[in-house]
Amino acid sequence: MAVAEVKLDQGIHIMHLFYRVDRTVWDDQMEGVSGNVRIRLERLLKENANPCQPRIVPFVNVGAKADLAFMIYAAELGKLSALHRELECCFPADAIDLVYSYLSVTELPEYVTTEEDLKRMIIGSENLEEGSDAFEQRLEVYKKKQKEYQHYRLYPELPDWEVMGFYPMSKRRSGADNWYSLDFETRKRMMAGHAKVGRQYAGRISQLITGSTGLDDWEWGVTLMAHQVDALKEIVYEMRFDEVSARFGEFGPFYVNLRMEISDAWEHLKL
Repeated sequence: MAVAEVKLDQGIHIMHLFYRVDRTVWDDQMEGVSGNVRIRLERLLKENANPCQPRIVPFVNVGAKADLAFMIYAAELGKLSALHRELECCFPADAIDLVYSYLSVTELPEYVTTEEDLKRMIIGSENLEEGSDAFEQRLEVYKKKQKEYQHYRLYPELPDWEVMGFYPMSKRRSGADNWYSLDFETRKRMMAGHAKVGRQYAGRISQLITGSTGLDDWEWGVTLMAHQVDALKEIVYEMRFDEVSARFGEFGPFYVNLRMEISDAWEHLKL
């Protein structure tokens, strides 16, 4: 029986994988083998180095939670799974242990900016009369930017910056702090303020928010690319004062990683 293709109506699948190297097994088996593992990995990554997908990006984890980390991007679910297995097959059995994985998909935010929102913004911030030539020109500029934003939210091309931070999160559902008991307009207004904080980190943080409701243990995965860890620390700290996080944010484990090619990772990890 042929395996059916499983694709999203829009967007792609994302998998985060974190592995620990079993040093005892590695040291016993790796004489003359380590170089072959690296070559197989480099070949697989080179075959999947597209701007968006299919793509596999390697990292080295900082801290004791893992050693190696990978992000896999694929439009088709079976392809994502196959790349995951091909990645693990590059290593001898028992040489690495999977310590954490996360499956999610790219998606548009529920509180997407509408054309009416854009019109109100132009009227309020630029004092232009609706229907005028100047107004229509500005509206087209904003609509183009919005379309580009939506495209890259669904089909991301994250920059190869030095640091990648990842954590899962959910919205709280507890008593008076039940996010889903709020009406849509209230949630949209609060998320607009939340996003405003994030935009202040343009140039320091490039983020990817992926949805995982019904796919993994949390509701979203948050991937933050940065040049320095202080940017990660500051954006997460500042956003926790925003009501969306202060009242309704629940956070999972945090993983901080360095972007490295496999040859550099081998040297860094002494493999």
